[in-house]
Amino acid sequence: ARNEGIDVCFQHFPDVEILLDDGYLGLSRDHRGQATTPPRKPRPGALPGRVEQWERDRHGHSSDRITVEHTLADHKRWKQLTRWTHRREALLDTYRAIASLVSDHTTT
Repeated sequence: ARNEGIDVCFQHFPDVEILLDDGYLGLSRDHRGQATTPPRKPRPGALPGRVEQWERDRHGHSSDRITVEHTLADHKRWKQLTRWTHRREALLDTYRAIASLVSDHTTT
């Protein structure tokens, strides 16, 4: 993610906040308040109240992220793209066309 310029985007847009999964712990560490990952699991033997709070926080984070996860998974079910055999140059235009059709369908 750093190679794609995410760090620079955080600097240019300080009001942007994103929810991440555990794969982006470094971004969360480097950009506190902007990049949020799920809370870390308490150590073994932690107080029961701490474990319950962790479960509530984890559930809240995953509840907020579920719509993003569904959106990311949705395009993988588009039959036209599952076995793309056409020219690579045409993929972006086809993808955008399908996305606009699906987007239009879901808003009506």
